[in-house]
Amino acid sequence: MQTPIANSRLTFGLYEVDLQAGELWKAGFRIKLQGQPFKVLTALLERPGQVVTREELQLRLWGKDTVVDFDHSLGTAINKIREALGDSAENPRFIETLARRGYRFIAPVGYVPAEGTPQPVSEPDKEAASTESAAPALAAIGVQADSRSSVVPVIQTSTARPLWWAIASVALVSVAVAGYLAGTSRATTAPPHITQITHDGHLAPSVNTIENHMASATDGVRLFAPTLENGHAGLAAVSLSGGSVTPMSIPPEVASPALGNISPDGSQLLLRDHLSPESEQPLWIVPTLGGSALRVGNILAHDATWMPDGKEILYAIGNDLYLTHLTGNKPELYASLPGRAFWLRWEPNGKLLRFSMIDPISHTLSLWQLAASDRRPEPVLAGFSNPSSECCGVWANGGRTFVFQSSHGGNTDLWKLSGESTKNPVRLTDGPLEFQSPVAAPNGSRVFFLGVDARSELERVTPNGELVPEKGFLSSAVRVDYTRDGKWVAWTDSAGQLWRANASGEEKLLLTPDTFDVFLAHWSPDGSRLALMAREPGKAWQIYLVGANGNDLAPLLQESRNAADPSWSPDGQSLVFGRINDAMGKENASRTLHIFHLKTNQMEQVPASDGLFSPRWSPDGHYIAALTLDQRQVKLYDVADHTWKALSVPSGADPVWASDSRSLYVHGSLVPAQPIYRVSIPDGHVQEIVRLADSRENDAVDYVFGGLTQDNTPLIRARIFAGNFYSLDLK
Repeated sequence: MQTPIANSRLTFGLYEVDLQAGELWKAGFRIKLQGQPFKVLTALLERPGQVVTREELQLRLWGKDTVVDFDHSLGTAINKIREALGDSAENPRFIETLARRGYRFIAPVGYVPAEGTPQPVSEPDKEAASTESAAPALAAIGVQADSRSSVVPVIQTSTARPLWWAIASVALVSVAVAGYLAGTSRATTAPPHITQITHDGHLAPSVNTIENHMASATDGVRLFAPTLENGHAGLAAVSLSGGSVTPMSIPPEVASPALGNISPDGSQLLLRDHLSPESEQPLWIVPTLGGSALRVGNILAHDATWMPDGKEILYAIGNDLYLTHLTGNKPELYASLPGRAFWLRWEPNGKLLRFSMIDPISHTLSLWQLAASDRRPEPVLAGFSNPSSECCGVWANGGRTFVFQSSHGGNTDLWKLSGESTKNPVRLTDGPLEFQSPVAAPNGSRVFFLGVDARSELERVTPNGELVPEKGFLSSAVRVDYTRDGKWVAWTDSAGQLWRANASGEEKLLLTPDTFDVFLAHWSPDGSRLALMAREPGKAWQIYLVGANGNDLAPLLQESRNAADPSWSPDGQSLVFGRINDAMGKENASRTLHIFHLKTNQMEQVPASDGLFSPRWSPDGHYIAALTLDQRQVKLYDVADHTWKALSVPSGADPVWASDSRSLYVHGSLVPAQPIYRVSIPDGHVQEIVRLADSRENDAVDYVFGGLTQDNTPLIRARIFAGNFYSLDLK
């Protein structure tokens, strides 16, 4: 009797090995591999994760009595295997060399039993003896089974036949146990088992205030995932066999890579350069094994994916989808949509595209689909959550399952739909982490995803440029604002709540409802109230006023668009405000600065403020500082002269005036060193206060310039832990 492995097709990554036919396939295409290299590959695949010695390979391939230049022949065979798999000895994905010992296959391996292979159950015609019924017993001896997938891990053993029948015996026992449980009232469906893959916490999660969602991809051997290190975005390759995280060398043309998707053959990544917050960015193709970046024409897009044939790219710009050929043909309109599409994912058969849609006004997420046959967009799961929060879905199990993320009760979890179904989703996870950004393995039923466990601390900058933790009640603050007299302080926390207390931390009070998401707040000059940028679920960012005791919370404007960054005039009778930039939601309307006069309820536009946002009125009233939408310039408006000038800093975020109006502090967020600048006003002299990227022994994930203390000491929110990869197997 043949072992199940000897009569099977082995799978790893995008590859499949037909042991009976002696053939190697990749993503449906046959790869040429000669006889001896194929035998070496088979020997390694039979014992994944184990060292196969040179002596064992010699004995198996040539026999003990054959005279041959063994070292040369084996080296040639290994080189041919690596060439066929696109592998390398220096950076192995599949075959690891152990000097003077042998070789080890390091990628996960599964097998697909061939037709006619004996099954480990004596009565295969009985439904109760299904793989699903046997799963608990099989799991007990280290074998994971899936009732809807015939791909299971290779059983590693030197005596395959006895273990095969041992599994059959255990399966029969499991049938009896399943029959007993079926007759009891306590039978329940066990939740999927979740396995943690990485542990360093530096993988980049999506942020609910940012329009771009962080995607990952896999070639079946590694995960390619976005990372954050000292506020700088990058990409890393995560080994599925051990969880090691290795930063990828991305060409300098792609300064801040955002991943779209991986090519169907697993050899190329589709990236966008997302250094600035502008929505539409260039597209680049980068090999997964490293190499030069190839610009995709002159295309600008906010997301993109490969077409199923791997020869074309589908990209999203504005509310449209376009198709471009890699040969450089002129892009053609593929479909027009009712909104901006992200996270484009084709069904494996290429018949159905599902994607996420973001509403830049309500900041809601929804799932949509269109068939390749008619290209008409239609919603998926309309009304499933309120406000809608479904996004970021992937096809798994060969297209038999669609996994997506959705938020309910304040937590983001993974859910699944059966194939092309658009209703009756089933929850896969239930906290306590925020689970997001699923990725499906190319073969089998495994899904990888990010578990977010964000942790941060507020730190102050010492005179010598070091960061020290802020102790006490402000330790969890993100953005901080003191009254002019320094007696009271208000702050937002990581949950988006707004608090206030006196300077010693007493009389602490929550000022906004739990349903509010507050981005920032500023005290009025007399300390009697605050102006805040906040939003309610399913609504646009708005400006609100609230009393110092939490009374009289009310919106300032009656608009159906986003308003942001309120800043007081020195007399407390007016507020200057702006709009949001592309990163927080791409709107079609113009974005300028306005001044709202509280006594008259009249509004005027700040002259020549097109393309500016994030205004800050100086305490003495002489100037208004603002940023360009791409955050590459900080500009200063002279209120008396009605003129603008640019300050000499390379980028800016979160500007804050010193209490005496003689300095403006800004965060150089687009600069790798992440500096905090102090700009003297009006002469414009720039001083670098601290380089945040060089200020910690243990690198932070990212930074937010949180404000100034009463004595103009910068406060920094340092996020020290973000997310890790996890996996589960679908049932």
